[in-house]
Amino acid sequence: MAREIVTVEKLGPVALVRFDRGGSLNAFNEQQILELTEVAREFHDDLETQAVVLAGRRDAFSAGADLKERAPEDPAQNTDVAKRARFYRGGKLCAAWENMPQITIAAMESMSVGAGCALALACDWRVLGKGAYLYVPEVKIGLNLQWGALPRLITLVGPARAKRIVLMCEKMGAEMAREWGLVDEIADDGRTVDKAMEMAGQVVQMPWATTRMVKEAVNATANALHQATSFADADQSQLTSGFTAAGDARRNFSGGN
Repeated sequence: MAREIVTVEKLGPVALVRFDRGGSLNAFNEQQILELTEVAREFHDDLETQAVVLAGRRDAFSAGADLKERAPEDPAQNTDVAKRARFYRGGKLCAAWENMPQITIAAMESMSVGAGCALALACDWRVLGKGAYLYVPEVKIGLNLQWGALPRLITLVGPARAKRIVLMCEKMGAEMAREWGLVDEIADDGRTVDKAMEMAGQVVQMPWATTRMVKEAVNATANALHQATSFADADQSQLTSGFTAAGDARRNFSGGN
């Protein structure tokens, strides 16, 4: 696949992956999802890279899913099977990042909304800019939190806080996000990549094979039931998106509120 959005820069045992759609504040479209998935899968067999930093634009990690993207006009791409496959691409993206053998660190500037949060939750560690915020507005538009993000969120913050984050749709600033365990470090605005690269530099000093084994062991324990509880999350979103109230909510939705 010719990449138009994602770039990879390898700096010894650390790689910096950036995604930038230009003026869209990195809202996730199909091309962006596919490119980020392809890049993640390439790292699965990479024996030289030991840590990967994931960054968005310098002015925004991601504004969430691109609600303006239209379905393909080709009837062959709009069968029930094809629609379901599109709905599950985000889940496959996050699984590809979560299952990478390298330590992964998301460096988030300005905002990480919806799908952006989901992808960051699939990484091992998260760095958030001091003035940035996390925001999960899916319920406001009649959708559940998908891409396998809900069980990851519950594992990090517990059920009560997960319910508040998802159901109350409040913007969460950096200090609250760190206090609740959603992010691991706070950096000055514009310096999240620097902080993430510093963390990556520390972890690659450890024995590489041991690091990979420990990551795999922790994920196997913490994520044991994740797939069982989220395997149908995209199907649930297709169902809820058809509710009358959900349609009204999407028409009235303002991304900033």
